[in-house]
Parts: sequence; structure tokens; C-alpha cells
Amino acid sequence: MSEALADDPRSWPVVGTRDIHRDNWVVSLREDQVQRPGHPEETFGRLVLDHPGAVVVLAVDDEERVCCIKQYRHSGQAVFIELPAGLLDKPGEDPQLTAARELQEEVELQATSWRRLLTLFPSAGITSELHYLYLARGLSFSGRGDFQMHAEEAELETVWVPFEELLDAVLDERVREGPLAAAVLAYEVLKQRGKL
Repeated sequence: MSEALADDPRSWPVVGTRDIHRDNWVVSLREDQVQRPGHPEETFGRLVLDHPGAVVVLAVDDEERVCCIKQYRHSGQAVFIELPAGLLDKPGEDPQLTAARELQEEVELQATSWRRLLTLFPSAGITSELHYLYLARGLSFSGRGDFQMHAEEAELETVWVPFEELLDAVLDERVREGPLAAAVLAYEVLKQRGKL
């Protein structure tokens, strides 16, 4: 293959759209009527979950421990092991700034070193959501500032997990939250390839 393997951004014609749900929380759901290029006789409906995107932070300390949180997720009906994360809810803000703010608000940490690990569409077939996964190093306590925890966040628990234990938990399918798994696996591969 002579060209670099890459996704090809493009949009097929949308001949109609209708909102199914829209509010002031996080997401909206719409149905688009899409036309296959070169086939005006063929249209089909596709649901799109619009989402502003999110950041996820793999915060690793000097002892190779990862700062994780335990948080209830109603749609999954479980308390999941996750990484500090948050919505890209300030239009135009650099995702790394959002990641730094979320790290401080959720787990009261700041970092002196940042590196993007991956940028992913978690489920391109249904949602516009894009995840920016970061590695944060040089960690220190920062406090939350004036941020107030509410709803599920008010019950989250912070836990420090040795990286190898977290990697084993992902590979053994005991920890299954997608962004956490992607960040952990990317970190391991980058270390093995000498890129960290």
C-alpha cells in the first residue's frame, strides 16, 4: 500500500433531518435521511447522537501508579473503574486545557507534563463523539478550587492502581470502560516501542 492508512473525512448527502431529542444537558438525538452518492433513488435513515466530545486523562505518578476513579454510571448499571474525564463543554477550548481542568476538578491533581496518547471515535456508527486521551505526568495535589461535585460525581471514589495491575484488569476483562482500556493499551504499546 503506497498511501498511509487513514480515515477519509467526507459526508454523504443529507436530504432531511429531524430532532428526536434535544435539551440542555449533554447530547441530542436526531434522525438524518441519507442519500448514497450517485444513487438519488436510495435514501435511508440514520440516527446520530450528537455529543460535544470528551477528554480522558491517564495520570501516572512516579511509582507507575494510575489515578483511577470509581463512578456509578446509570446506563451501564454499575460502578465502573474509570479515568478522570470530562466533556468538551467550552466551545473552542483546547482539549488539553479541558483535560487539565477535569484532572483538577475530579481528583484534585495538576500535572507538569502532558502528552496526547490517542484521539478516538468511540462508536462512529451512532455518535459524533470524539475522545482525546492524554497522559499526565509530574503530578501534585492542587485542590478543586470552587468546583462543586454533584449527581454521580458527588459519590466518586479516587483509587491509585499500579499500572501493571490495571493492565491485567483490562486484559482479563474485569475493567471494561472503553476510554480507560484504550488509554492503558496505548500507554503500554508506546512504552514497549520506546516512544515514552
